[in-house]
Amino acid sequence: MSANVEANVRPQPDPVLVDIADYVCDYKIDSKEAYHTARYCLMDSLGCGLLALRFPECTKHLGPLVPGTLVPYGARVPGTQLLLDPVKAAWDIGACIRWLDYNDTWLAAEWGHPSDNLGAILAVADHVSQLRVGQGKSGLSMREVLTYMIKAHEIQGILALENSFNRVGLDHVLLVKVASTAVVTHMLGGTKAQIIDALSQAWIDGQSLRTYRHAPNAGSRKSWAAGDAASRAVRLAMLTMTGEMGYPSALSAPSWGFCDVLFEGRSLQVTRPYASYVMENILFKVAYPAEFHAQTAVECALMLHPQVQARLEEIAEIVLSTQESALRIISKRGPLHNPADRDHCLQYMVAIPLLYGSLSAEHYEDAVAADPRIDALRAKMRVEEDKGYSEDYLDPQKRSIANAVQIFFKDGSATGKVEVHYPLGHRRRRAEGIPLLESKFRHNLASRFAAKRSGEIFDLCHQQTRLENTRVHEFMAMLYV
Repeated sequence: MSANVEANVRPQPDPVLVDIADYVCDYKIDSKEAYHTARYCLMDSLGCGLLALRFPECTKHLGPLVPGTLVPYGARVPGTQLLLDPVKAAWDIGACIRWLDYNDTWLAAEWGHPSDNLGAILAVADHVSQLRVGQGKSGLSMREVLTYMIKAHEIQGILALENSFNRVGLDHVLLVKVASTAVVTHMLGGTKAQIIDALSQAWIDGQSLRTYRHAPNAGSRKSWAAGDAASRAVRLAMLTMTGEMGYPSALSAPSWGFCDVLFEGRSLQVTRPYASYVMENILFKVAYPAEFHAQTAVECALMLHPQVQARLEEIAEIVLSTQESALRIISKRGPLHNPADRDHCLQYMVAIPLLYGSLSAEHYEDAVAADPRIDALRAKMRVEEDKGYSEDYLDPQKRSIANAVQIFFKDGSATGKVEVHYPLGHRRRRAEGIPLLESKFRHNLASRFAAKRSGEIFDLCHQQTRLENTRVHEFMAMLYV
């Protein structure tokens, strides 16, 4: 036999696939903190999606692919009158949640936003719950939704701890596709073997490049990429449930597997067992719609605003000290071409609060960006890495996202160096952050619903047991316009 003939022996499934399937099917979440945090994550993610409906660049993408399509047991898109098939509903819900870069964040070797999985989870849960009621069965509970959220967060976040897909040019939404595929297949009634098959499809499916997140190509695709990944996960799960086969060595196959083709021949590293660690440590964007590596820099700039608002013309230099990750992905010079470009520019996100004493989604729009003082301040900024910040960023006992800002004036004077290690949304600042997160949710509800409905939704979401006992289709009906 020629040595060049490939051995056509069907291998056992890759351990990474098996471990995820075991976790989804068998692991019981017993962390009250995880369930409470998941409830806040649900509130925050829905609120972000409702706020995004104020922006036509988002809403132009929503709705059925063919206008007028009617779908039995269609999934609701919160804040709209849309009833869609679960695949397109996952796209729409996911795109809304992510549009303003305001939902939760996970920072490790890979970055990402685990609540992006909620697009797939809510769309399928609403559809399945209605379908079950139509069959005379009990609908899914919101407790089950929270469980799937915790597990999707965990899968995405644990895979992100040691595996840097961005360093090989791949976008983090591939982990949304993987995590959503796993939990949605289970939600549709998939067995452990079917979850493994569906996961293999997700890994070999082709993955998005990070092109649209970086200069000179930063653009609005980064606002809908997660919805696209969630939607694809639902499609792959549904394909698998028809009996479509899987590919057991999707990751490890020599030459043709994910690791050899797209990960420079390295094996995936999973160094922590799946439990509820990620949800418990998730980072919320409590007050500022800004890429998370810049959150503490925004806090620093807001603290400096009173000292510099009357001295803008006297500024000689602004020194930004940051972590290596921020330096690599959001430090930009030169023109910024659109809102997506601006909300991923560290210097822009510091300039706005220095000038205005606030930072909102509207500050990324063209009308504000036309202010010549913004680019004048950006031109005076020097960004440097603080090695200690970079080390603490990766330290699992700290997981800080530190930034510091100091301003020097032409007369030789300077402000103090203002430094913030942990942002408002960090686990270490939960007591301070949760009231602000609730206020953010109230504000976002009011952007779409009348006061009575807003109050009813908030009251339900504020009560853990009552929310968990609510049927998914009843909950989604409250969010339907």
